[in-house]
Amino acid sequence: MKHLYSGKTKDVYELKDGNYLLKFKDDVTGENGVFDPGANSVGLSIEGAGKAGLKLTQFFFEKLKEKEIPTHYVDANIEQQEMKVTPATVFGEGLEVICRFRAVGSFLRRYGKYAKEGQALDSFVEVTLKDDERNDPPIGRDALDMLGILTKEEYEVLENLTKEIAQVVKDELAKKDIELYDIKLEFGRNKNNEIILIDEISGGNMRAYKSEQYIEPLELEKLMLD
Repeated sequence: MKHLYSGKTKDVYELKDGNYLLKFKDDVTGENGVFDPGANSVGLSIEGAGKAGLKLTQFFFEKLKEKEIPTHYVDANIEQQEMKVTPATVFGEGLEVICRFRAVGSFLRRYGKYAKEGQALDSFVEVTLKDDERNDPPIGRDALDMLGILTKEEYEVLENLTKEIAQVVKDELAKKDIELYDIKLEFGRNKNNEIILIDEISGGNMRAYKSEQYIEPLELEKLMLD
């Protein structure tokens, strides 16, 4: 297989069959040694984080497959910390799509004049550009269309898929009395130009709470799958 590039939390390889292989690392995003799913840099390395992230990702992608929600997932090898996926092209140089059920994190930092911490939000979808230099600026539907990143029609598909996927995750967490506050997702286009979910769904890209206490990514995997 051919090494394509190294990301913050995963290495990406191209396989001979045309699919890609994602190798999960133990690095997680954060700042000053504190985990933060919305951070732009690797903040720390947690032993077992890669395997835990992949196990949870496999669990959620299998759930989405049952519901016929389009993703890039093919299969996973937990011991090798690897996931096989179909090829997909990203929008522009990459978008992050956040679905928010409560006001925390960057939402609260930006809108704290009006929002209270933990305030309930109605599946609020927010799109940001992957741009570390500019701290992943939020961008709206019209600007995405004008800049040629995403058409208005594609935005509607993206928004609906985000809400649907986030609700699946929220419902699964609720079965363990865990509440999803927000989740960060990534999307791309497959070879048929269909919008599909890519990357991962793990504790590393969501904020989940139990009895109003934040659950660390490794702990979330244990609570969900043990």
